[in-house]
Amino acid sequence: MQKDYAIKVINVKKKFKSYADKASSLKERFLRPNSRKHEEFWVLNGVNFVVKKGEAIGIIGKNGSGKSTTLKLLTRILSPNEGTIEIKGRVSSLIELGAGFHPDMTGRENIYTNASIFGITRKEVDRRLNDIIRFSELEDYIDNPVRTYSSGMYMRLAFAVAINVDADVLLIDEILAVGDSAFQKKCFEKLKEIKSNGTTIVIVSHSMEQMYKICDKLIWLEEGMIKDEGLPKFIGEAYLLAMEGKRLNRIEFEDKQRKEELEMRLQAELEKEKQRMEESKKQEEEEKKQRLVEIANMQKQKKEMEINETAQKLTKFYRPGARRQGTWEVKYEKVRMLNAQKIETNMFIINEDIYIEMEYSGKANVDVNFIIGFTRIDGVFCYGSTIRLDYKDMWKSQEKGLVKFKAKNTLMKGKYLLDVRIRAEDESFIDNIYSLMEFESVTDNISDAGILVMEHEWVIDGVKVPKR
Repeated sequence: MQKDYAIKVINVKKKFKSYADKASSLKERFLRPNSRKHEEFWVLNGVNFVVKKGEAIGIIGKNGSGKSTTLKLLTRILSPNEGTIEIKGRVSSLIELGAGFHPDMTGRENIYTNASIFGITRKEVDRRLNDIIRFSELEDYIDNPVRTYSSGMYMRLAFAVAINVDADVLLIDEILAVGDSAFQKKCFEKLKEIKSNGTTIVIVSHSMEQMYKICDKLIWLEEGMIKDEGLPKFIGEAYLLAMEGKRLNRIEFEDKQRKEELEMRLQAELEKEKQRMEESKKQEEEEKKQRLVEIANMQKQKKEMEINETAQKLTKFYRPGARRQGTWEVKYEKVRMLNAQKIETNMFIINEDIYIEMEYSGKANVDVNFIIGFTRIDGVFCYGSTIRLDYKDMWKSQEKGLVKFKAKNTLMKGKYLLDVRIRAEDESFIDNIYSLMEFESVTDNISDAGILVMEHEWVIDGVKVPKR
């Protein structure tokens, strides 16, 4: 047996490092020195097995038992920390189908590049090209870029390349679900043909049906060690029985946990109920207070809504969506924007006068600050003025009054919003109305840029440049 082996695995061990929060840069390593701390765990802990030439073995085990790591060690993608692995002959692997494919290259070009990974010369590929294309069933798409392929087409081509290698050892990891059911059957038949031709096969799969059909022996891995090995049917049934036992144990464990959690919740609910009964009177009083607060808030909101609805009655050019808020000790009753001809409008020529008239009513002798503001339609604040800034003091209100504001329109051509406000000395809202009106600044001959039009002149080489 020692002379006719294809694979010999002797006391192989493999460990990995697990970082809780690994630093990704030199700066992070310096700032967080503890980020380099890690734990080591052994994925394989002394695995020994021999595979004869022409023999097909299957490796089974639950997730994390070391199956895929074993295959990667056999392909030399990984190296063992301890032990030795001997393999005789050319190795072909079906572990990651399509590794080495370039999405912008055609299927035909990728056959050559991918085959070179397996050590096949271009001359050999020329000889096998038609067989590869025929097996993949992609004759109509072989000269298209593989990025245009579906995932099924991509996997077909990769499988076709991999199995058309005259390998002495073929390593397979959970890749037999390629394409539709007809193509899967075709792939499985091809594997049986490869086996009959004397190729040694090592396969990892969760499908016991596949294992029974192609394998001569199964190796059962558990926690990085071989738990058992032998005839597929015997080992497979023992493994499935063990998995079923673990599943039932898990169900029993989860049921016990749920029962304990339910008992704890019931106990907690009893304690809460006891506490609720002890505090019921206090809670009723608190709920009553809360309800009164809610009613007061609802009344306040209702009042605010009613007041906000009156905003549309303030002006002929009311803008939907205007917001109004305040105490309304003093409030606006009418707001008008007038042009130079004293006509109420919402369109003003650049450099003409704008007149704003604001009628108000409310309590007398309230210290108020009347405010106007212009904001561009996109939200850019352009201009604002207040009585307090000019008068240097608050204004005493009357029961009824009229505020007039005049300014030259130097706003650039565009659409703007008018804000009118009345604020108290502490800046709290008495009557705050945002975006009450939308108006437009228009012109036929202004070509400046920005927010405002500024009086200006150009003098070049001592000559004043005339405007045209």
